[in-house]
Amino acid sequence: MKSSACATLITLVFGVAAAWFVAAYSKKTKGLIDSILTLPMVLPPTVAGFFLLLILGKNGIIGGFLKKFDITIIFSWVAIVIAASVVSFPLMYRTVRAAFEQIDSNILDAARILGANEFKLLFKVAIPLAWPGIAAGTILSFARSLGEFGATLMVAGNIPGKTQTIPVAIFFATESGEMDKAYLWVALIFVISLIVMILMNYWSGFQARLLFHPRGKL
Repeated sequence: MKSSACATLITLVFGVAAAWFVAAYSKKTKGLIDSILTLPMVLPPTVAGFFLLLILGKNGIIGGFLKKFDITIIFSWVAIVIAASVVSFPLMYRTVRAAFEQIDSNILDAARILGANEFKLLFKVAIPLAWPGIAAGTILSFARSLGEFGATLMVAGNIPGKTQTIPVAIFFATESGEMDKAYLWVALIFVISLIVMILMNYWSGFQARLLFHPRGKL
C-alpha cells in the first residue's frame, strides 16, 4: 500500500505535467514524444524491469553514479516505487491528456486574454475542468501500481519485510504450495482494490456534479 500510494503520487504529478505539455504541443515530433511516454504500457513488465535494471544497476548510468556515494537502489523499497511509477505512468498520462484535449480551446484562450499565464491556466482552469479524467487516471494508476509484478521482481526481488509486495508474495506462496497464505493475499488485494475504486469513482462523480452545480445544489 505504501509503495503504491507513493507511486501514484509520483505518476499524478509527472503524468499531469506531461499530459499538459503534450496536449499543448503542436510540432511534428508530438507523435514521437507521445509514443515514448506511452511505451511502458505496451512493453512486457519484465522488459520494463530489464531496462530499469540496466539504468539503476551498479553499472548503469544512474546506478553507477549513485554508487560513488554508497547509494544502492536495486533491491530496495525505492526500486519498488520506481518500477510501479514507470509501468503505471502511461495510464495516468493517456487518461489526463484525453481529458485536457476535451477542454474547449475557447475557454483557455479567454483565460489567456484575461492575463492568465500557463501556470495559472493549468491549475485554475485546466485541472478543475479535467478533474474527472484526472481522478480516473489516478484510479487506474493506483490499481496498476498495486498489481505490479514483473518489473518489481526484476529490480527489487523478493525480500520479506523489505521489498516483498502483495503480487510477489502471492506468486511465491503459490510456488511453495502455501495456498492458505496465497488465498489470504488474494482476498486482501481484491478488497483493497475494490474499496479504492468505489471511493475514487464516488469522488470523481461528486466533483463532476459540483462542477456543473457550483453553488452546491447537487
